[in-house]
Amino acid sequence: MNNIPKIPLGEWVDNFVSYLNDTLGGLFNFMSLIIDGIVNFIVTLLTILPPLGVIVIIAGLAWLVSRKWSFAILSLVGLLFIYNIGYWDQTIDTLALVLTSVFISVIIGVPLGIWSSQSDKVSRVITPILDFMQTMPAFVYLIPAIFFFGIGVVPGVISSVIFAMPPTIRLTNLGIRQVPEDLVEAANAFGSTTKQKLYKVQLPLATKTMLAGINQSIMLALSMVVIASLVGAPGLGVDVFRAVSRLEVGIGFEAGISIVILAIILDRMTQYLGVKRQNR
Repeated sequence: MNNIPKIPLGEWVDNFVSYLNDTLGGLFNFMSLIIDGIVNFIVTLLTILPPLGVIVIIAGLAWLVSRKWSFAILSLVGLLFIYNIGYWDQTIDTLALVLTSVFISVIIGVPLGIWSSQSDKVSRVITPILDFMQTMPAFVYLIPAIFFFGIGVVPGVISSVIFAMPPTIRLTNLGIRQVPEDLVEAANAFGSTTKQKLYKVQLPLATKTMLAGINQSIMLALSMVVIASLVGAPGLGVDVFRAVSRLEVGIGFEAGISIVILAIILDRMTQYLGVKRQNR
């Protein structure tokens, strides 16, 4: 085996990345401005009101989504707890990063999932790419992200999008494919076009499954919070990483429990949205 020349895979990847940076540098700068603008907009939107006002609004949204006072009270108490222990600003930064990542994942992932559901060839091409995206260690995504976008929140968002987007694509594809054949045949019998059949039959019936995919994307984006802090992304991940590096167990626990509370609120909201859609 020693006589077999080594395949210069790493060198090929480096050359390809350098080529992309030289060729598409302007596009990457434009993307960086857009993503940074979205994150700053969300942070500004969430900081216009005092923290207590934002907490009450989020608790109100929790009640509107679930129609359950228990969930609204849980959200209120959890967010008040985060505010009390001094992690409110970091939580806002984390929420902005997660919402931006999920927004981009949905904008890209839902059309790809719809395309995959309409074409078996596309599905066969996209499936191994999604497998690659989900099995590649998340840390690896940081390397090209830093190279293309520098240090800061943008590479953190890009890494989160790559890591979190596959469930949205997969479950959009699955949800549409699981629509009962008799309903599709009935739509065909009434002379529906492909577009009408998609928007009036398949997508409404697949919404619950699609929301489950978005829910999983939110959870995966939250799991990238700590990793994104390694490239300068703000938020609770910075405190967790600092606590790990300095062995500050208390601070690490406080930041970690804040992430857990935020994850529970976002998870329950998307779940209740799916249940409401199914009931309708």
